[in-house]
Amino acid sequence: MREISYRVALGGIVSALCLATMFLAGVLPALYLLLPGIAGILLMIIAVEVNTKWAFLTYIAVSLLSLFITFDKEAALIFIMLFGHYPILRFYIQKIPLKSIRLIIKLLVFNACIIGYFYVTVYILGLDDLLEEFDDLGKYGAYIMLSIANFIFLVYDLDLDFMHNIYKKRIMPKFIRKR
Repeated sequence: MREISYRVALGGIVSALCLATMFLAGVLPALYLLLPGIAGILLMIIAVEVNTKWAFLTYIAVSLLSLFITFDKEAALIFIMLFGHYPILRFYIQKIPLKSIRLIIKLLVFNACIIGYFYVTVYILGLDDLLEEFDDLGKYGAYIMLSIANFIFLVYDLDLDFMHNIYKKRIMPKFIRKR
C-alpha cells in the first residue's frame, strides 16, 4: 500500500488533468464525447497505481467538480454516467473468466448507462433535439443509433485495454526506476 501523501498527490494531479480535459469539452464542442473518454482513461492510472476504491473517490470528485466548472453539461453528464466509472468498473469485469460472459456484462453496463444518459438528457435537462434526430431516421432510428453506439463502445473498450497495456509495460516502468 502506497503512502497516503502519494495517493492524494496522484489523485489531485489526475483530477486536475481530468477537469482540464472536461473543460476543453466546452471549448471544443465537437469533441464532447471524445474528451470525457480520455478523462476516463486518466482515471485508470489511479486504479493501476493505487486501487479501484481510490479511483472511485477520484471519479466522484471529478464528477462533482465537472458539473460546477465545465461549460458543456452534456459532456459532464456522459462522463458521470459512463466514461468516468466504466474504466474503473472494467477492472472487476475483467476478472470474469469466461470471455463471452464478460462481453455480455460489458454491453449490459454500457446499454444501461447510455439509455439512462438519453433519458436524463431528454427529460431532465430538456434537450428534446435528440428526439427529433431519431425521428429523422424513421421508426427504427433509436435501434440503429444504439447499435452504432454499441460498436463504438466495443472500440472504446479495446482502446482501454490497449492504453492499460501501454501504461503497464511502457510508462509505469519508467517511473518505478526513478523513485
